[in-house]
Amino acid sequence: MSAGQVLGANIRAFREQRGLSLSELARRSSIAKGTLSQLESGAGNPTIETVFSLSNALDVPVSELVTERTAPDVVLVRARDVEVLSSNAVDLRLMRRMDIADTVIEIYDQRVRPGATQTTEGHPGKEHVLVTSGRLRVGPTERPYELGPGDYVCFPGSTPHLYETVEGEVSSVLVLEYPKH
Repeated sequence: MSAGQVLGANIRAFREQRGLSLSELARRSSIAKGTLSQLESGAGNPTIETVFSLSNALDVPVSELVTERTAPDVVLVRARDVEVLSSNAVDLRLMRRMDIADTVIEIYDQRVRPGATQTTEGHPGKEHVLVTSGRLRVGPTERPYELGPGDYVCFPGSTPHLYETVEGEVSSVLVLEYPKH
């Protein structure tokens, strides 16, 4: 199944599980009904903002929307096989989702492009960021932190926050930690 088909099937399943019409999900997510219909059919090219809006509207972690559920003993993820979710400043690839006790952990390969800022109004859970190359300004919008290679920060995802390069492109690992619903 393609990444678009997985996303579409998951959106439909969670929407129906919650008894929501397409119109109601459109209202809750601020995404046009036509766009939602297209996504549910497995078409379209959603942005990071779109996926996070759906995650918030459906009250599920992003990984619930973008991954097909399997239970292998060994997990090998090739970068070329993972669809990239993009915004004006950030490219994300979900590499792994783990359910541990009452917590969901999502591991992303993250690239932040120079010259643009990614802002997010907030979502459940915590964000953990480990910079592997470049310099990144990240964290709560009111008081972001500047990180270089090898630096790490953890902050609440529920408050408005930003990602912005300080110099050049930034490569980092983003770990999202959510309570399991």
